[in-house]
Amino acid sequence: MPSDVFAAESPSLNEGDAEALLRGICFKTGPPRIVGVELEWLVHDLYDPELPVRTARLDKAYSGLRDLPLRSALTFEPGGQLELSSAPAASLMECVDSTAADLAAVRRELRTAGLTLTGLGQDPWHSPGRLLQEPRYDAMETYLDRIGPSGRAMMRASASVQVCLDAGHEEPGPLGYGRRWQLAHLLGAVLVAAFANSPVQARRPTGWRSTRQALWTDLDPARTKAPDMRREPRAAWAAYVLDAPVMCVRTADGPWDVPDALTFREWIRSGLPRPPVRADLDYHITTLFPPVRPRGHLELRMIDAQSGPDGWMVPLAVTTALFDDPEAAETVYRTVKSLAETAGARPAPGNPLWITAARDGLGDPELHAAAVECFAVALEALPRTGASEAVREAVAAFNERYVVPGRCPADDMDIPATGKELRA
Repeated sequence: MPSDVFAAESPSLNEGDAEALLRGICFKTGPPRIVGVELEWLVHDLYDPELPVRTARLDKAYSGLRDLPLRSALTFEPGGQLELSSAPAASLMECVDSTAADLAAVRRELRTAGLTLTGLGQDPWHSPGRLLQEPRYDAMETYLDRIGPSGRAMMRASASVQVCLDAGHEEPGPLGYGRRWQLAHLLGAVLVAAFANSPVQARRPTGWRSTRQALWTDLDPARTKAPDMRREPRAAWAAYVLDAPVMCVRTADGPWDVPDALTFREWIRSGLPRPPVRADLDYHITTLFPPVRPRGHLELRMIDAQSGPDGWMVPLAVTTALFDDPEAAETVYRTVKSLAETAGARPAPGNPLWITAARDGLGDPELHAAAVECFAVALEALPRTGASEAVREAVAAFNERYVVPGRCPADDMDIPATGKELRA
C-alpha cells in the first residue's frame, strides 16, 4: 500500500469533486483501437483434478511463476485462482499472440509442479480455503458473509474471461460510447448464455448453466448490478459509485473497518470514521463488480472461463469483432435491441433476460436466435479485424458445436462422473 494513502495533507473529497472525478475517469473517449483480456483460471492437479491441491504446493509453484518474463500481469485470486491480465494491445491478434505466449510459459512451469490450468466458470469439485490472507480479502469476506455464502464461493472458486475494449467515440453512432454502453448490457446476456460453462458445484448439478453468474446475481446487488441504463452513462456511473455501500475503510495499522450500510456519499457527508480522500474513491471503485465496469475503457465481466487451451480466444475474438467493427456493431445492435423488452426495467444481472441466460444458456429460444445472428455477424467481421485463420476456425468450430444447435459448453458437463470428463 502506498505510504501516502492516509496522509494528513491529502485533501478530503466533497460530493462535487467526487462526481467530477467519476465523470472524468469512467469513459475516456476516442476511436476504438485498444484490446485487452483478463483470464482467470482454476488450478488443479495435472493427473487428477478431483484431488485437492494443498496451499503449500500452490505457494511453491507460484513462486516459480513470479520469475517468468511475462508481458501480462500475473496475479492470484483469494482461493488460489491464477489470473493473467494482458498488456493493452493495438489489435485483436496482438492481444491473442502475446497472451497465448504468456499462457504457454505459465502452463510449462505449472506442469513441472504437476499442476494444470482448468477453464471452468466455477470449480465443480472443490471449495478451497482462502490462499490470500490480506486485509482487502479479510474485509471483503466479512462484508460478503453478511449477505450469504455466495460471496465465498465467488472469491475462492470462480474464474472468468474478461474482455476489455475502448469506451468509444464521444459522438453518437455504432462506435459511440453511449451506444457501446447499451450494447454491452444487451449483448452481455447473449455472451453469458453462449459461453456458460459452470453447471456443477460441490459435485452436484446446480440447475444453472452458469453457476458463476448465478452467484454474482446472489451477491450484494448494490455493488453487482448495472447502473441505471435510463440515464446518461457518465451521470449513471457517478451516481452508482457514490450510492454504493463502502466495503471497507482502510487503516494504516490493524484490520480494516467494515462499515454496515454506509454509502460513499454518506461517508463524504459524515466524514466518519475519517474523511475520505481521492485514494479512497479509487479503491472503492475496485470493490464494485457490475457486469460491465467503466474504467476509462469498458471491462466486460460476464463470461465464464472456457475449457481447452485456446477456448478463451473465442469470446475475446467474438466480442472484439462485434464491438470494434463498425458494420458488425450496427448489425448486432439491431439484433439485440429487442432483448431490452425481455430484460424489463430491472438492471442486469438480476433481470429476467440475464437470469434466463445464466439458467438456460442457449436453450432459451430468444437467446438462441440472437446468438446465431451474433456469431454469424462476428464470423463475417473477423477477417476485417485481421483475425488469423486459426482464430477464425476456433470461432467457427464453437459456432457449429454449440451456437447453431442451441447448446453451450455447460451442456457437455451435466453429470460430473469422472475427472477426465471435466478436465480442460
